[in-house]
Amino acid sequence: MVKTKTQAGETATKKYVKFGIVAAIVIAVAVIGLFAVRAFSGRTVSAETAIDGITPDAVSGGDLRVAVVRMDAIQSEAKALQDLRKQRENYESKLRDELTKEQKELEKEKEEIEKSQDVLSQEALQRRVVEYQGKVTKLQRDLTERAQAVDAAFQKALVEIQEKHLDPIIEAVIAKKNLSLVIDGRFARVAPNIENLDITNDVIKALDKKVSNVKMETPKGF
Repeated sequence: MVKTKTQAGETATKKYVKFGIVAAIVIAVAVIGLFAVRAFSGRTVSAETAIDGITPDAVSGGDLRVAVVRMDAIQSEAKALQDLRKQRENYESKLRDELTKEQKELEKEKEEIEKSQDVLSQEALQRRVVEYQGKVTKLQRDLTERAQAVDAAFQKALVEIQEKHLDPIIEAVIAKKNLSLVIDGRFARVAPNIENLDITNDVIKALDKKVSNVKMETPKGF
């Protein structure tokens, strides 16, 4: 039996796949100071054998000078890091604006395809559907790549702030206060009545004085 044009269009329409387009781009917020752990395999020995040769010497209470630094507070309050977040947000805003614009154009094209399904031949309709699907796929790929480029540029700037500015300041504070140990305050439980233990504000003030902004590299695609 020969299909009419309308029946052919209906058949093609059944094959029509509506693609959902992500309405927002989510970029994970980076944290300063990442520690990697490597797993080693091979011959194992007992704990007693492993610590053979380690001296029993330890720091006595009178010699130990400890401080805490809250990295989360530095990330949120330091001027350079606030400025860096604004730069990233600007690029993300541009991506969202472009996404909204492209969504509207694709939605309009989809409606045109649906309206023309009873007019176009099966081959012509399939061609338009394939072209449309290609545009959707390309948009999703481009937005993903550009979002990743924004995150990569942000991470690189974070590393620069940490290595060139934050680490040297913390080391200088350690030397000036003659500290034995600095602990990340996020993982420490500290009594509220202990004075001079938290060096976070000192680090933030020094970091603000040393650097107020670090420009992100222009991400690929912008």
